[in-house]
Amino acid sequence: MARVTIFPLPGAVLYPGLQLPLHIFEPRYRAMVSDALARDRLIGMIQPQRPVEGSPLYSIGCLGRIGDVEALEDGRFNIVLTGEARFRVSRELDVTTPFRQVEAEILTEREDEVLAPIERASFEREARRFADAQGYVVDWEQVGRLDDLSLINGVSQIAPFDPAAKQALLEASGLGDRCELLVQLMQFFGRTNDDDEDGATLQ
Repeated sequence: MARVTIFPLPGAVLYPGLQLPLHIFEPRYRAMVSDALARDRLIGMIQPQRPVEGSPLYSIGCLGRIGDVEALEDGRFNIVLTGEARFRVSRELDVTTPFRQVEAEILTEREDEVLAPIERASFEREARRFADAQGYVVDWEQVGRLDDLSLINGVSQIAPFDPAAKQALLEASGLGDRCELLVQLMQFFGRTNDDDEDGATLQ
């Protein structure tokens, strides 16, 4: 078990090996970053179950290491977190710090997982449909060069799904399960958002 300082943020998920830029402006989270920089540079990204103060947390989050740091004159920070490992919350700790902390189990990740060729092809086919429906501009040549883990986790992290869907993707037990769920979510959100005409760029 490990003691983890957490940043509960609805809609924000992080995966091992991926990066998440954050603008830190609230005093308690400025204190959180200062504390992490003075210790191990680690922060646990996790979603609250509801977007209200003190809401219970989902059970799975991802530990991120602070890499790039820009300390602004007024005390705010711009930081980039790099995901290290998912964690499972055992219990929330009673602390005096302005930021929340938990006791958590660090989960072991498989780094050698790959998709079957038919799974990869099915995913890319559905991703093209989803991108076309949403008006996204995608560099498909670049997508084709990504390894399976980077592709599935990367899309899971940036996809425009609601917080519950993003959490389900983070909690998926393996790459194949996450890929299958991602296809289902693209099919669902692609149907429900057909009237959204705002363009975006997915890279």
